Amino acid sequence: MAEQQTYANHTRWYPLVHFVIFPLIVINLIWAIVCTVMYFDWFRVQYLILSMGTALLVFASRQQALIVQDRLIRFEERVRYREILPVELSSRFDEIDVNKIIALRFASDAELAGLVQQVLEVKLTTSKEIKMAIKDWKGDYLRV
Repeated sequence: MAEQQTYANHTRWYPLVHFVIFPLIVINLIWAIVCTVMYFDWFRVQYLILSMGTALLVFASRQQALIVQDRLIRFEERVRYREILPVELSSRFDEIDVNKIIALRFASDAELAGLVQQVLEVKLTTSKEIKMAIKDWKGDYLRV
């Protein structure tokens, strides 16, 4: 398992995507734009369109994976809230914004009720505030 996860190190970098594929796609797109502008012909326009389509495809596929991940986190947390929280809190699950639910997943079972209460009382308003308020961090090591 990776090092103990905390607020300071919880951001997940996937090297193949973030440091190889994304930069290559951006470099290719910039190159296509430069070539089209400097040496205009229809073949280069075609290459530019293909480069733009490829870039959009890569970013769209990444976005779709993140959306699926967020839906799964939301489902897991709904089940967790039902198992751990008092009915008064778990029944208000739908009042919590999905980004806040995603932030709350890092909270240990022991401190979840207090943090959910603070979110519902609008004492914690951003994902960052929620994550920074967590004392006993529960790592999420299987993110996309």
